[in-house]
Amino acid sequence: MKTQDQTCPCGSGQGYSACCGRFHAGEVAPDAASLMRSRYSAYVLGQETYLHDTWHPATRPVSLGLDASPRPQWLGLTVKSHLPLDERHATVEFVARYKLNGRAFRLHETSRFERVEGRWVYVDGEMHV
Repeated sequence: MKTQDQTCPCGSGQGYSACCGRFHAGEVAPDAASLMRSRYSAYVLGQETYLHDTWHPATRPVSLGLDASPRPQWLGLTVKSHLPLDERHATVEFVARYKLNGRAFRLHETSRFERVEGRWVYVDGEMHV
């Protein structure tokens, strides 16, 4: 597990504990962009339970298979925009870079988030090609 003095995987430049680690430990993310960053960090760290718990129940898969081999090597995250639509809905556009079997890839998505019972959750996303 990451410690307070290690840089957060989300690329914020903050320590893990002060950034995404607090959300992984149970603190509620204040906005969709913070939740999206914490979900990226959860992918990097293999935290499938956190990803499951922050996914909208209507669109959540049964399993993510994060233990499958080969695992992607996550290289970085760029948040391009965060657009609050109203009190309960927001979008976040991001690019996540990773390598799989030595090949580099970019995941460019505009994700939809909804606030359910006071907590932001990921609903789904539109991939950009």
